[in-house]
Amino acid sequence: MAPPPAMQSPGELNDGAYDAPHILFIPSAGIGHLTPVFRVIAGFSSRGIDVSVVTVLPTVSAAETDYFNGLFADYPAVRRVDMHLLPLDASEFTREDPFFLRWEALRRSVHLLRPIITNAAPRITAIITDITLTSCVIPIAKELDVPCHVLFPTAATMLSLNAYYPVYLEKLKGGPEPGVIGDAVDIPGVFRVPRSALPPALLDVNKLFTKQFIDNGRAIVKADGVLVNTFDAVEPAPLAALRGGKIVPGYPPVYTIGPLKSHATKAGDKPGDALLDEWLGKQRARSVVYVAFGNRSAARLDQIREIAAGLEDSGYPFLWVLKTTKVDREDDAELAEVLGDGYLERVKGRGIVTKGWVEQEELLKHPAVGMFVSHGGWNSALEASSAGVPLLVWPQLGDHRVNAMAAVRAGIGAWAEHWSWDGEDTLVTRQEIADKVKEVMADGKLRASVAVAREEAAKAVAEGGTSYRNMHDFIAKLKGGA
Repeated sequence: MAPPPAMQSPGELNDGAYDAPHILFIPSAGIGHLTPVFRVIAGFSSRGIDVSVVTVLPTVSAAETDYFNGLFADYPAVRRVDMHLLPLDASEFTREDPFFLRWEALRRSVHLLRPIITNAAPRITAIITDITLTSCVIPIAKELDVPCHVLFPTAATMLSLNAYYPVYLEKLKGGPEPGVIGDAVDIPGVFRVPRSALPPALLDVNKLFTKQFIDNGRAIVKADGVLVNTFDAVEPAPLAALRGGKIVPGYPPVYTIGPLKSHATKAGDKPGDALLDEWLGKQRARSVVYVAFGNRSAARLDQIREIAAGLEDSGYPFLWVLKTTKVDREDDAELAEVLGDGYLERVKGRGIVTKGWVEQEELLKHPAVGMFVSHGGWNSALEASSAGVPLLVWPQLGDHRVNAMAAVRAGIGAWAEHWSWDGEDTLVTRQEIADKVKEVMADGKLRASVAVAREEAAKAVAEGGTSYRNMHDFIAKLKGGA
């Protein structure tokens, strides 16, 4: 897989010189977590800020190795600091997601950061850590008297749940069944998140992810600031609730810095780009259905074939980036075998199915793209809204249903609320998929709402916009050593 493009922070922000602080970034695992942190890293480096990034070895997958290699190739000034992960005895955990185990291994290894921080030259003036490591990194930063900020890679709505969930569980202790999750979590000033929309792991207080989530939610109040890849106009309620202390009194400053922007990578064009551009150029404006479910989602074979049939039945041209395995596994299945005999021949010219890397942000900007069938990852949601492309959100796992609720509330997408997700056996039929695609493609009200969101996203990162100002304020804070 080709490396992703190196990224730039909002508005380019090249209009002022700063004394260069030395920032240590501590990323986590998972492409959805790496993408926003790499975009911020590249943006800082582009503006002459001294950046070091902890590279945890071994990486989760070849895809993550490519991500890191792409960053360092495009930004040679970024310092690579290797940290070798301590072994984790997985036998003490049963039936846990491999990524949660990876996060736990990272959390148990963060004490290795002490000599990295104390021996750094020039000295580390601030730390930016991924949310998954917050409760372990902040004590070390406080001990070493280094300001510590948190990068939250998904929606502010999810951040509000992270802030409130420990409070919610404390309230449950007084009930008849302590620790039993109720029908919904009513986040003050935001909205009610029904039990069915919560990340499944949060339904069991004894699960590894739940413990991590609670610990990080409690610890984040001690951070010096929180960076969120969103913009004020798309999530006003959770941002107001967090900043106003409605959820947790004394919450740290929340800096909205999205949508984070990409730029051309030195890695050059990917194979198939020219062919893809040629095909898109032949399609009518806003006629193409783009389908991609991220790097962590992979449907079972019978569902993949229903999706294929539904796209065929919809009557619209489509581009489908198909994954048959999760990011931490090799995807070597043949498309013809996965999709069934004759499928690729039947849709030839009208549909493209690929397992290759697609430059998603640029693709969404193409005038032929009319909607995006997405898993609901927040990076994808922001890229779509910035391009004025309506979402049809089919949540797959984790925070996706919370993100779907946020997308619907923001008017940037429709949510296939009753479609199955991770762990459920329900099969969404070809007819349901075809009907929903046609419904969203014909939804003029949604398209108009997304057009407004596109304008607001552009304003946010333009000079004087909310994300532009927040990034400037944050850099000024780093410069001052606060």
